[in-house]
Amino acid sequence: MYEVEIKVPAEVDAVRERLRAAGAERVDARRQRDAYYDAPHRDFAETDEALRVRRESPLPDGIGSETESAPAAETTKVTYKGPLLDEGSKTRVEHETAVDDGEAMAGVLSGIGFEPAAVVEKRREFWSFAGFTVTLDAVDGVGEFVEIEREVDGEDAIETTRDEALEALDRLGLDGDTQVRTSYLGLLLADGEEGE
Repeated sequence: MYEVEIKVPAEVDAVRERLRAAGAERVDARRQRDAYYDAPHRDFAETDEALRVRRESPLPDGIGSETESAPAAETTKVTYKGPLLDEGSKTRVEHETAVDDGEAMAGVLSGIGFEPAAVVEKRREFWSFAGFTVTLDAVDGVGEFVEIEREVDGEDAIETTRDEALEALDRLGLDGDTQVRTSYLGLLLADGEEGE
């Protein structure tokens, strides 16, 4: 499975209004806390891979609200993201599965030598638009972004899907040429280095 994704900086309130005007449907809103891990056997920063444990909880009133569901509603997933495959997007192989106990998963990773690297916290709204998932992101310490993505089964669908994503962004008044291919983790770490 390949995730074809394009991310651009944007003011999420303005894009939300454009999505509504275009008849898009808000599907979900969540607070996510992503703990990223470094591997003992290779440098993920060099190989452009990522391993994360994501804990998330629903935001019933959207990303502008601080109202969250009860702690029992929290879910946890572990995700591996492979290196970028396409120069025109953030396409990569991705494997993800639910985890019953986030603390136990962190213990497993630590036990086999994976070290916590950083935590990225964000509030996200997910919209359905033009056959894509459009995500409005407010990322703590980094800023606001819009991601547009779709999963495809084969590499032969990457280029066409990327072009369709760029067209959908254009319909929302966003410029694909402002694309950011750096992950939120990379942006957060870069901001931290600049502040030193």
